[in-house]
Amino acid sequence: MMGEESENRGYIVKVGDDCPDFTLHMVDGTTISKRDLKGKITVLQFTASWCSVCRKEMPHLEKDVWLKFKDRDFILIGVDRDEPLDVVEKFIKEMKVTYPIALDPGAKVFQLFAHKESGVTRNIVLDKNGKIVFLTRLFEEKEFKSMIDKINELLKS
Repeated sequence: MMGEESENRGYIVKVGDDCPDFTLHMVDGTTISKRDLKGKITVLQFTASWCSVCRKEMPHLEKDVWLKFKDRDFILIGVDRDEPLDVVEKFIKEMKVTYPIALDPGAKVFQLFAHKESGVTRNIVLDKNGKIVFLTRLFEEKEFKSMIDKINELLKS
């Protein structure tokens, strides 16, 4: 099992795949489905309040991704793994992030992209047609920078 995690980093999807269909229940009570994201470059950020690497990454997502691109055809959605609303609201306050956050009870949405047992810190970048164009795992500076370059390139096209 460990060998598999290192090879595909726990993902069950790959770059070039169509994004699986999903519906996200946002902390503000609204829902967003894959269909709603058509025409936007989308980053799905899988996170959780107990995840220290997520906490390290989130200020960078806020500053270098969300604040930089949010006024364009772009959306970043944090998908919190299996935590109740009150915990997630406290987490958002602590992290001071302003990008939208969704709840993922039972990690159901997470499991469309990665094995249930695999680690949570990961970003999935979708192009305007809902194709997966970039995957990150953990918070690795070079990979994070490559993701930003990819978003920039997609927003120009």
